[in-house]
Amino acid sequence: MATAGRFLFRFLMFLSVLPSYADAMYTIGVNYGQLGDNLPPPRRAVELIKSMRIGKVKIYDANPAILGQLANSDIEVCVMLPNEQIVAVANNATLAEMFIRNNISTFYPATPIRTLLVGNEILSGPNQTWPYLVPAMINLHKALRKLRIRKIKVSTPLAMDMLGGPLFPPSNASFRTDIAQTVMKPMLRFLHHTNAPLFVDVYPFFARENDATHISLGFALFEPDAGIYKDVNSLEYHNLLDVQLDAVFAAMERAGFPKIRITISETGWPTREDLDERGASIHNAALYNRRLVKRALSNPPLGTPRRQGELIDTYFFALFNEDLKSGPTTERNWGLLYPNGTHVYDIDLTGYLNESQYKTLPNSPVEVPPGQLKLWCIANPDINATVLGGALSYACGAGSADCEPIQPGQPCFFPNTTLSHASYAFNDYYNRFHKSGGTCVFGGAANLTTNDPSYGSCKFSPTYV
Repeated sequence: MATAGRFLFRFLMFLSVLPSYADAMYTIGVNYGQLGDNLPPPRRAVELIKSMRIGKVKIYDANPAILGQLANSDIEVCVMLPNEQIVAVANNATLAEMFIRNNISTFYPATPIRTLLVGNEILSGPNQTWPYLVPAMINLHKALRKLRIRKIKVSTPLAMDMLGGPLFPPSNASFRTDIAQTVMKPMLRFLHHTNAPLFVDVYPFFARENDATHISLGFALFEPDAGIYKDVNSLEYHNLLDVQLDAVFAAMERAGFPKIRITISETGWPTREDLDERGASIHNAALYNRRLVKRALSNPPLGTPRRQGELIDTYFFALFNEDLKSGPTTERNWGLLYPNGTHVYDIDLTGYLNESQYKTLPNSPVEVPPGQLKLWCIANPDINATVLGGALSYACGAGSADCEPIQPGQPCFFPNTTLSHASYAFNDYYNRFHKSGGTCVFGGAANLTTNDPSYGSCKFSPTYV
């Protein structure tokens, strides 16, 4: 071979092993949420998406301003039918067609919409909507075909609580008994017939937080020396994400649908935490997301131990920190970007950079071992008095807190203020129900503290987490 020919051959071979921008476009996506009062306008947000070379965007509605800005781009788009419209669309094929005409046909194909998602984590909420989920998916699919739109798939994003029982071993996983036959089988049948993937929100952060005693932080963060979990069928797992994905694959196989693909519709790691949450930091978020980019863009695809070599499309949560989200601090701090467009930490979503090529990260906070951190849940002194009174009434009523000690003549009656009484009631509620999912939120009326608020004969029991 001539010298020039050998050089060209070697150069082409070198290019073949690099993760290309085209690869990133087809596998790396981002969730563009809008629950913030300080977010940039859609035009600026789309500019940022393009500058980060993100190939896919998922939004939680069919926002016309966003879809308009994404027109004539190579960025693939997932849009969503809001939860509150599912029942109507399921019951009325004409409404399904109207939704397509008003929200998709107007922009398609100039805006490359590829997936229509029906609701968001419907099976994690009240069961009144469950029977309507699959009929709504069917009606929307038929409406798309009626309007000769064949490149848009219909699916729905589900949380990991669709599974019943423990996560380990993943090979034994199955769907919850209350949805297995009535919802999941018809849904999987629909996805199979339409060749659409199941969208799954997969968060190793939450799985590890719920069982920090048995799941190491390293196993959740893809650390190479975090150990190996061997499944009952001898499959070996080196990270928590693969365990979660294979649990879903196993459940689908058990339901009779062994070949349906999965798209990771949400995953990521928070950068700030409340006191009772572990592992949320810029350091850990950067490690998780950077390593997941490399895995998602592996050439050839890695897949999972159960589905080796399978390409799994991945959408990171989220584009921005969103300050209007309710719940604990973590809920508002998942963004790759601050609302002003600056990066929370450096990340390359094309997969070119290795970990060693990034700047040094801030150290991650040292975790207190599970069961050793003492916390108290107390009232927020800055909350509106009406909100505080309502939260106190809930805690002592439907919340089932023991409010006897704040009654007249009892040790915690004085000081006789709503703030003081609420602190005692909130703390008792949190102490009783933390392990079963109770939180120290109360609509923003409560905060966690490591300082014991007990005084005199009024004792506040600590919660050990």
